[in-house]
This record gives sequence, C-alpha cells and structure tokens, in this order.
Amino acid sequence: MTMNNQGRPSRPELVETDMSRVETFSGNRGLQIEEGLIFETDAFQETGVDLPTPKGTASRLGGLERTSEIGLPGLSEPETMRHFVRLSQKNYAIDMGPFPLGSCTMKHNPRLNEKMARLPGFADIHPLQPVSTVQGALEVIDTLADWLMELTGTKAVAMSPKAGAHGELCGMMAIKARLIADGEAETRTRVLAPESAHGTNPATAVQCGFTVDSIPADETGRVDLEAFKAKLGPDVAGIMVTNPNTCGLFERDIREIADAVHEAGGYFYCDGANFNAIVGKARPGDLGIDAMHINLHKTFSTPHGGGGPGSGPTVLSEALAPFAPVPFVIKENSGLKFVEEIEGEAKQSFGRMTAFHGQMGMFTRALSYMMSHGADGMKQASEDAVLNANYVQARLATEMSTAFEGTCMHEALFDDQWLKDTGVGTLDFAKAMIDEGFHPMTMYFPLVVHGAMLIEPTESESKQELDKFCDAMLGLAREAKAGKADKFKAAPVLAPMRRLDETRAARKPVLKWTPPQDASLAAE
Repeated sequence: MTMNNQGRPSRPELVETDMSRVETFSGNRGLQIEEGLIFETDAFQETGVDLPTPKGTASRLGGLERTSEIGLPGLSEPETMRHFVRLSQKNYAIDMGPFPLGSCTMKHNPRLNEKMARLPGFADIHPLQPVSTVQGALEVIDTLADWLMELTGTKAVAMSPKAGAHGELCGMMAIKARLIADGEAETRTRVLAPESAHGTNPATAVQCGFTVDSIPADETGRVDLEAFKAKLGPDVAGIMVTNPNTCGLFERDIREIADAVHEAGGYFYCDGANFNAIVGKARPGDLGIDAMHINLHKTFSTPHGGGGPGSGPTVLSEALAPFAPVPFVIKENSGLKFVEEIEGEAKQSFGRMTAFHGQMGMFTRALSYMMSHGADGMKQASEDAVLNANYVQARLATEMSTAFEGTCMHEALFDDQWLKDTGVGTLDFAKAMIDEGFHPMTMYFPLVVHGAMLIEPTESESKQELDKFCDAMLGLAREAKAGKADKFKAAPVLAPMRRLDETRAARKPVLKWTPPQDASLAAE
C-alpha cells in the first residue's frame, strides 16, 4: 500500500465573488458574527444570577421599593461574554494595526507601563490617604515633574490638569493671573491665534475672557510673520501657537515670534500636543515659551483617557511659575508634602483646577516610559516619528498631492487636488480604506487645506507595516484616477454596517433604544 503524499489543496480555487452580495442563513460572515443590541436579546424575564429572597430582614428603602420590571436584559455569563467579545471584534484598535489619525498620535502603549501602573501601592492608593502613607506615589509625581521641566527647559509644572484642553486652560489662567497681578488685565484683552493652531486654542482663550484675533498662514503653512507683527499692540495679552503646527510643520520663526510678543508685553502659550516630534531635539523653554501643556498619551505613551481622566501637565516659565495652580509637591526635610492652600509658596496661585492632584495611573505610565527609554531613547523616538512620516509622504506623493512643499515633521498632510475630476472625495477615499482593513486618516483638518488628509504613523510602526499601508493607499489612489468612482461611493461594503448616513446621524442621533410596540397594543 502506497502512502498518498499528494495531499489536498489547503485553499480552494480562487473564485471571483462580490463579497458584498454573499448571503448566509445566520447573517454571520465567517468569523464576523452578526450581533444585535444587548436590549434586543428578548430575555428581560431572565437573569444570569439566581439569588434567594432574603428572609427575616426588613426593607430599608422606606417604601421606595421597585414595583415594576427594571427593564434590563437578563443574560447568562457566557452570553454576556460572547456579546461583548463580538462587539470588540467590530472595533479597530492600535493592537490590530496602524492608526494613521493625524494630530492624534495613536502610538503603541508599551505593556511594561501597564504593569507598573498596576503595581500594589500605585493601583490601590486613595487620594484621601494621609500624605505620610503615599510618599512613594508623591516621589513618582515629583520625579515625573522634574523630567518634564528638564525636557522642556522650564521652571515649573502644574501636574493636575486632566487633559490637553484642561492644560491649555491652566496655561491661559496663569497668564490671566499674571496680568491681574501686574494691573494689566483690563487693558490686555486680545489673544492672537494662528490659523494653523489647534481648534481648542481660541476656545480656551475665550473661556478665559479674552477676545481672539486670527493670524493667517503663509504659503509654506506656517505663521505669516508680517501679519503677526502687524497685529501686535498694547492690548495683546499673548499668542497661542501650536508647534509643530497642525500642518505637520515646525514653526521656523518661533524664536522671533516669542521675542516680538514679549517685547509687546504679552506672553507666549505653546500648544504642546505635537511635542512627540521634538522631544530630545528642542526644548520649548529655550524657544521662548511661557506656558505649554503636554499630552502624556501623545508624547509619553499613556493610553488615550487612561481608563478615566487623561493627563495634561502644563509647564510654566519663570514669569508664570508663581501663579501655578494648587496642589503641588514640595520637598521638606521630613519628606514630600502637598501645598494645597493659597498661602506661603502658593500665595499667588490662581487656585485649584481639580478636586485632587491628577491621574496617578497616567503619571506612573509616563514615568515608566521615560525611564525605560532614557534621554537617548526618547530622542530616537522623536526622530523615528519624523522619519516615518516623511517616508509615508515620499511614497504617497507619487500619486497624491502634498499640501506644502518640503519635508514634514511627524505627520504628512495631503490635499484633494489629486482627486480633481475623479468624482471621488476625501470622505469617499477614507471609506474605501475601511474595506482595505485600515482606519482612515484624519479628514478635512486642518481647515487651511482643502479636502485635507492628515496622516501620522508615529514611531511605533515598522517599515513593513508602513509599506502595507502605503501599498493599499497607492492602489486606491490609482483606482480613483482610473474612473472607478462607483466603488468609492459604495464603500465600505465589507464593514458590518456598510455606509451610514453620517449627516442624519449627527443631526438626528438615536441615543436610546425603545422596544418595538406590539401592533395589538398600539391599536388599543
């Protein structure tokens, strides 16, 4: 008897099939399981927990006991697990592939950082514990603060802001407090904001009582220096500049801008959301900034949100340091302590921004990232982020049009000029990327570029991953130019919900599930 060493094919012959029209009896598509809302399980009379009615105990609800059904579905444990796992399979995540959202810096979160944040003594402490029992946690906060001041070249840092916009608010409130102390709050009421700044910048200035005066961008995508200088005057409180800016470009005239606004008596707020591109390469304090928030998730690889509040520490120059918010940590012979009252070292503080000191989990993760990388590693991360963005720009520029000439920083910006007369728009192109298995890039931002496509690969991605992404982008670009507009208008065809009416969803969102009304009850 001879052995069959031929075997059988491991995959069937390729058959050209329109996958969007493949129907199954279950509604499932292979491992993509059809999943409805948890409220649509129709198991409201059931429960996954069976508890006996308590005996011999009086109710403590004072007559407020529930008399009707709670209205929640009852699922067993495996049903519950399967429901949420199936939902998770419909989400894109950084652990699945690149997240090319420009201006967001969706980089990998090292698991070492997560392990450190979960250590007993960090994960289980409480903000109301006596200071003497949390000296290790305070040391983490104090050490992280030292690193942030060293990396930015500044004199103080407020650790309590919970996010980037909160950090902006902190910086602008410090500027406002300084103006009040100097008796200039009534006269200096105008804040300059370039078109290339983040959108939250002017909103923050208005929140602090300032009026906003916009500065146009020049032909290179940077602050128009002459237009900026023309708007300086005795009523200017300061300027808010994002650097690198939202076009993915470094503001070459940053020092001249700082000197000019200082000479006019104003202060320089720098939006540090893009600090990831220059860590270890340039210190904002040396460039003349007075305040700058830092997004720990974008620069030092903490999760977006961190399982709760985020973290946006705000560094301050010597001119603004006395006005930093409380609480903050100081060293004494007996150890570390909080300064929480507006007196003594904090007598000029503008006050408190949050109930407690900040987000301890984020602090621990960020310091873990810094210590594991070291100064040279963080510098290399910045260099790799810029290298990756320029690699993407160079490859895609063969089919797509860049918004501005020259090299970029950590994100590559394209306009929609290359799509002219194809019948395909930026949104159509982004939808087609979903069918290719990629999360779309940031669209229509910044507003200074028509049909903008902003791509930020971050330093986390290897050349192999970037090539996969670029190959798909270039393939789609060629199809768009080849007149296949119908494909793009229909995309995505492989996503669970296909193409949604986004305008209707935004204007008339359905935020609450209501059970379908029985026809007989409706008639009654």
